[in-house]
Amino acid sequence: MAGGSFAPAGVAKDRAEQYQGRLTAYVVFACIVAAVGGSLFGYDIGISGGVTSMDGFLEKFFKTVYKKKKLAHENNYCKYDNQGLSAFTSSLYLAGLVSSLVASPVTRNYGRRASIICGGISFLVGATLNAAAVNVVMLIFGRIMLGVGIGFGNQAIPLYLSEMAPAHLRGGVNMLFQLATTLGIFTANMINYGTSKLEPWGWRLSLGLALAPALVMTVGGIFLPETPNSLIERGSKEEGRTLLKRIRGTENVNAEFQDMLDASEFANAIENPFRNILERRNRPQLVMAIFLPTFQILTGINSILFYAPVLFQSMGFEGNAALYSSALTGAVLCLSTLLSIATVDKLGRRFLLISGGIVMITCQVIVAIILGVKFGENQELSKGYSILVVAVICLFVIAFGWSWGPLGWTVPSEIFPLETRSAGQSITVAVNLLFTFVIAQAFLSMLCAFKFGIFLFFAGWITVMTIFVYVFLPETKGVPIEEMILLWRRHWFWKRIVPEGAEEESRHNNSTV
Repeated sequence: MAGGSFAPAGVAKDRAEQYQGRLTAYVVFACIVAAVGGSLFGYDIGISGGVTSMDGFLEKFFKTVYKKKKLAHENNYCKYDNQGLSAFTSSLYLAGLVSSLVASPVTRNYGRRASIICGGISFLVGATLNAAAVNVVMLIFGRIMLGVGIGFGNQAIPLYLSEMAPAHLRGGVNMLFQLATTLGIFTANMINYGTSKLEPWGWRLSLGLALAPALVMTVGGIFLPETPNSLIERGSKEEGRTLLKRIRGTENVNAEFQDMLDASEFANAIENPFRNILERRNRPQLVMAIFLPTFQILTGINSILFYAPVLFQSMGFEGNAALYSSALTGAVLCLSTLLSIATVDKLGRRFLLISGGIVMITCQVIVAIILGVKFGENQELSKGYSILVVAVICLFVIAFGWSWGPLGWTVPSEIFPLETRSAGQSITVAVNLLFTFVIAQAFLSMLCAFKFGIFLFFAGWITVMTIFVYVFLPETKGVPIEEMILLWRRHWFWKRIVPEGAEEESRHNNSTV
């Protein structure tokens, strides 16, 4: 029996049918401010690729790469193969990985808002250091501080959005994080296009402009309300109930409030969420927290977004044409995320993930064939084939934008019970940043070694992940966060691992410890 036969209609929702409320203006405002953290994540993804292709930046910090770039006889695939240059991009994600583990107890014990503020402050410090950098050490330290900001922001913001949103609109609201990320990428690409004309100092402006969204995230975080779930978990039950009434726009919040109380009671009995997450009843969520962010990175999207200008220049595009092409990919990513927001709570998570996977596989194979047949080590693509490559890459980015881009964050943030939610999100962020670091550090060397085969490498992984979703991921559309455990008990595979009564048994075991 395939996973595709599972239908959400078969899930018993207990109190879910009694939930009342709507998407209020208060929630919309709070979530937009919170989602600004995603724009910082996206801004860095977009800005680093453009900056590393600027002559002024390379000449100051990476003279070896600058000289190779100017050599006409240098292998097209290997011009930017330099571990120091890769470290400029990847160091941020290694720092984010470590800080996300620290962010988990902060998010649980002090609230989602505290982590958002910590992330904003770290971004402010990192952006200042990068813009003022006079040597590689200062440059890398600034990247590390940006990484700390990403670790805290990516830990708290998806949780914040999921907990503030009404159950029937949670997918769309949660995707504000990805929308902000794509807007950040697009903005960074357009800024790079402008600052590339300000050689040799334009790169400083590109890196320094991250201060603007960092300031919004920090100041906005100070005025954001905490989520009702977090308030109740930390003992402020009446304050949580009052806030729940405000964000739902109704006085009748009894059913949802009772679910939160039950979840909070169980969560507070858990002394070590990371140990609890290893229990049998949490096995499906743990698997998803590891595999979904891993697969998101193994689509190859970060390689395209990090190194888009570098990649296009390697294919023979001139400097401005490369930056223009990368700006185009940023624009289509943003638009496709809007498509996902509009359809995720209607079509469901599984449909978007599977359809996006099929399109991405096709695009990766087409690009590999074009480069393998028409693009040699010391050749340039013809104008016609260059346009075709950009068009196919844009189609790939569109498919990612409606599927694995937003849903790689949305699904993990909504499937964990309250007692392991911060720990689960921490694992999701850590795994995502681990593989982001690995791909960012290795991509330029892989491009040099695999050449056009790099696209077939990613196509293979997309095939694996599409099959994984079809077989193992149940549909989470419309299921309240506090009742997500019911999904696993009715899924054809996971019900063997999460039998009826698993939650009560775990509660008893924890109460007797």
